[in-house]
Formats: sequence, structure tokens, C-alpha cells
Amino acid sequence: MTDTAEPAVIRPAELAAFLAARMCHDFISPASAISSGLDLLDDPSAQDMREEAMGLITSSAKKLADLLSFCRVAFGASASAETFDVRELEKLAQGAFAHMRAELEWTVEAPAVNKPAARTLLNLAQMAGAALPTGGTARVRAVQEGASLAIAMEAVGPRARLRPEVLAGLQGKAQGEGLHGHWVQAYYVHLFVGDAGGRVFADVQDDRVIFAATLPA
Repeated sequence: MTDTAEPAVIRPAELAAFLAARMCHDFISPASAISSGLDLLDDPSAQDMREEAMGLITSSAKKLADLLSFCRVAFGASASAETFDVRELEKLAQGAFAHMRAELEWTVEAPAVNKPAARTLLNLAQMAGAALPTGGTARVRAVQEGASLAIAMEAVGPRARLRPEVLAGLQGKAQGEGLHGHWVQAYYVHLFVGDAGGRVFADVQDDRVIFAATLPA
């Protein structure tokens, strides 16, 4: 079947709004859970649930902190840093995966990578985890080849899937049907990888989703 979809044309303000909505969607669940836990602590009739409330607050605060740290690099400017320690990137990715059903295997040879590569690693890793809704393993590999960094991610597990809007976003196409949050992350990756002079693509096989990107090192 021939794909005749046109490249997306989106204004910077719209892109910013979509990205902000995406992050708010991720943050609202743990923030609401913290609020619910605090309400239980303040409820005189629910004192028998104090331990459960404290557990809910603790786990939700950890999730919110992990997501904020992850998004600061994956979507934000992260202060003025232009290079990132790969060990710190793995820590951020593992923090995000701590709240997913999938597990993360991280193998990146370079000790440090530039900002576009750091954003690509984190965003594609999160997308690989999201491609495994019932669990599995997301394997992250990155190898420097001359002046380029080759990134490959393999999401393997039962019911592994890639949403059509994610594939459209990676290809720089308009969303069509589906959720804006999934599309805008993929479209954002398409934009900054292209701006850096790189390429990104994805492929779907039986119980397997593969992401790959090549960027200047």
C-alpha cells in the first residue's frame, strides 16, 4: 500500500503546546496520587489507612521525581549542558522504566554523547518501553562509528506494538487519528534528529519493535 501522507506542518507554538500537554499528562497521575494520599492522612475516619497513604505518597513522589528528571533532559534544555555522561543518561532511563512493565538493557559504548544524541537515546528508550504494554525487554545499543553515533533499540515482548501515530511522527507526518501525546514525542524526535543532520526510523515485526537512528557524534 502506498503511503501518500503529507509531511506535517506545525507552528512552534503548537509544538510547544503539544509537548507541554504530553508532559502534564505524565505528571498528573503521580501528582494526583500524592494529593489523594495527603487527603487520606487528613481524614480522621481513615486513620487505619495511614500506612497505605504513606506508601502511596512515597511511591508517587518517587515516580514524579523520576519523570521530572527524565523530561528535563529528554524534552528540556537541561541548563547549558552540551554533552552528557552516558551513565547519567542510563540512570534517567532506568528511573523512567522503574514505572513501566518492561525492563531496560542498556549498552552504550561512548562515555559521553552530545545533546541531540542524549535526547534521542532517552526518547527512543521511553518509546521502546511504551511499545511493550504487557512487559518485555527494551535493549538499547549505541556504537560510535567514525564521526557518527549509531543507535539501535529493540523492544521484544508479547504484544509488542507501535502505534500508527508514533510511526507517523518519526516520519515527520501529520498525526491523523490517535493520541497527540504519542505522536508529538515521535515528531519531536524527528525534528531534532533532522536538525542535527541525522536520521531516525522504526520497524515492526512479530512481537518486536525496532528503532534506529544515526547522528553526528
